[in-house]
Amino acid sequence: MDVEARAPRRANRSTVLAHVLTHGPVTRTAIGQETDLSPATVSRIVEQLLDEGLLTETDGAPTATRGRRATRVAIAAGRGVVCGVDVGGSNVRLVVADLAATPLVGRTVPTPAGYDAPRLAQWLADLIRQTVGDNLDRLDCVAVGLPGAVRQHDRTVSNAPNLPQVEDPEFLRLLEKRLATGVEVDNDSNYALLGELRFGAARDAQTAVMFTIGAGLGAGVAIERRLFRGRSGLVGEFGHLPAGPLGVALEQIITGPGILARARDLGLPFDNPADVFHSKDSRLVPVKQYVEQALLIILTAAVVAYEPEVIVLGGGISHALKPDLGRLGGRLREIVPAAAAVVHSAELGDLSGALGAVVAALHTAYGRLGLAELDLAHVPQSDALARSDLPALSAKVIA
Repeated sequence: MDVEARAPRRANRSTVLAHVLTHGPVTRTAIGQETDLSPATVSRIVEQLLDEGLLTETDGAPTATRGRRATRVAIAAGRGVVCGVDVGGSNVRLVVADLAATPLVGRTVPTPAGYDAPRLAQWLADLIRQTVGDNLDRLDCVAVGLPGAVRQHDRTVSNAPNLPQVEDPEFLRLLEKRLATGVEVDNDSNYALLGELRFGAARDAQTAVMFTIGAGLGAGVAIERRLFRGRSGLVGEFGHLPAGPLGVALEQIITGPGILARARDLGLPFDNPADVFHSKDSRLVPVKQYVEQALLIILTAAVVAYEPEVIVLGGGISHALKPDLGRLGGRLREIVPAAAAVVHSAELGDLSGALGAVVAALHTAYGRLGLAELDLAHVPQSDALARSDLPALSAKVIA
C-alpha cells in the first residue's frame, strides 16, 4: 500500500483512538456517530486495536431495541504507566498514572539542593524508580519539569537560579542513562499549565496563561490548547521586564526572596514570605502594594500579548494572594477592560506541575500508539482525576 493510501488509514485510526481516550468506555455505534466514520471503518479499526491489546471490551451498554447489549471499548489502561515529575528548588513531586491518566500514586520529597549535577541526577533517577515500584517493567515514559527555561531543539536548560545544577548537560544525560529510558523535559510552569488545561482551572479555555510564583517566577502560555514555547523557552517570562525602580526586574519584586528582602529593609524579618501578606502590621502595606503593582504589570503584559481566556496563578506565593484576586482582577479590567479572569490553581494546587508532566508523558505514549499530533490537544480525558480521588492522592504525597 502506497503512502497516500496509508495516510487516511492512519488518520482514521488516530480519530478512533482519540475518541475512545476522550469519551470511553464507548460503543462502536457511538464512535461512528460522533466521528462521522462509517460503521465498517470503525469496526475494522476497533478490532485491530483490540487485537493489538490497545483497547479492551467492557460490559455491554443498553440498546434502544431488543437483542444483544452493545459492548463498549476503552483504553487498556493497565498496558503501561507513565511518571510525571515536578522538580523544584524546595521539593520534588511525582505522580504515576496509567494510560487512562488515572493517578496511581503520588509522592513529594525535599529536593537535595546541595547535590552537584551528577549526584542530583542519580538521586532523582532512583527516586523515580522507587516511586514507580512494581510497575517499573511497564514504565512507558517519564516527563520532568525543571525550574528553568528549556530550549526544546537541543534540550539545553538556562535561567535556573534556584537549582543551577539542572543547567549542566550532564544532569539530563545521566538521568536518562540511569533510568535506561528517554525522558521528556520542559519548564515546570509549562507543565503546570498543561495540568490546568486538562484537569484544572483552564480546562474550558483554548488560550490560557499561567504564572507560578514562589522562590522564582515561571510562566506558561497555551494557544489553541497547545503549549507555546518559542525558540528559547522564554515565552511569557514577563518577570524579566526591568520595570521596577532603577530597572529592577519584576521577578525580583514579587517572588519570595524579594518580598523577604523588602520586609527586612523595614526591620521586619520573616522566614516565610506568605507571613508578610498575612501580617496586620501597617508597616508592611508598602511592600504589599509594591508586589501587587508588579504583578499587575505582568498580568497586563499577558493580556495584551496573548488575550487569554483565563490567567491561572500557582506556586507558594499565590496562596497568599488568593484573597485579593477579585480586587486584583478588577484593577486589571480597569486597565484592559477585556481582560480575562485571574484565578487560583485551587483544584490541583501544588500537584499541577506533576500532573501536567503526566499529560506530557502520556502524549509521548499516545504518539507511539499512533495518535496524530492534532489529536493530542484533546487527550487524556479531562475527568480522569474525577475517577480517582485527588484529596486521597494528595494524602499519599508524603515527605
